[in-house]
Amino acid sequence: MLLSSLFSAVNGALAKILSEDLSALEIVFFRNLIGVIFILLMLKHTPGTFSRNHLGSLILRGVLGFSAMIMFFYTITTIPLGVAITLNKTSPFFVAVLAFWLLRERASKTSIMALFIGFFGVILITKPQGMFIDYDHFLGILGGFFAAAAYTTIRKIKDHFDSRVIVLSFMLSGTLLPLLLFTLAHFYTPPPYLEFLISKFSMPTSHTVWLFIVLMALISTVSQWLLTKAYSRTNATIIGVIGYTNIPFAIGFGVMLGDAFPDIAALCGIGLIIAGGLLVNRATKTL
Repeated sequence: MLLSSLFSAVNGALAKILSEDLSALEIVFFRNLIGVIFILLMLKHTPGTFSRNHLGSLILRGVLGFSAMIMFFYTITTIPLGVAITLNKTSPFFVAVLAFWLLRERASKTSIMALFIGFFGVILITKPQGMFIDYDHFLGILGGFFAAAAYTTIRKIKDHFDSRVIVLSFMLSGTLLPLLLFTLAHFYTPPPYLEFLISKFSMPTSHTVWLFIVLMALISTVSQWLLTKAYSRTNATIIGVIGYTNIPFAIGFGVMLGDAFPDIAALCGIGLIIAGGLLVNRATKTL
């Protein structure tokens, strides 16, 4: 999980570099297309387990993963890398809320306190105007919601599919859905707030861009495989704690790429989100 967190931060840095030449949807498409080829070669060498009875859950994991990814990559292009990754890390709070409302799980005092801590952390980072937050920050939080839903499905299907098959479902969704959206862009002009999701395709011509595309695809594929393997092999609480190490990694890479170092309010917000996430993990372990 520690390696996955480091590779995830590197992947975010590469996506930020590529955003100067590609749209977020194009980055998602190329990242997953090369990843699909990589995973298929692995499965051809060593076939994995596959259960037709849980195919729907596998497809759902892929769609949720794509939704989280497109919003994550979009926010990387518009806000500092460290902040984008921190907002994506709000996923444990959504897991706790969904477990309470949908699964009727008991909400402990610790988890309730963690939600309030995380909420104040989000406020310090997004600095809302009245009751509204910036659209880019909102998408970052929404990406955290979809990431929470995607991670939850891994625990549900881990005993029925090889970890590479689970990653493949994610990669296939991130390849086929962008193709559909590229096609839709030729027949539909989206409103400004959906331009990141429905955009026309443009083939890269720079050798440097292609080099970064291949590098990002390989690194992110390995990161996803390590993440899936980690969730499949040990307690999710431990994984959740270690997963927060990609925030300082991302802040460092972001500053190296020209992001402003987070101000005091943002740093406090990041700290509160990390603290709240750790409390959620602790509450989950207790329950």
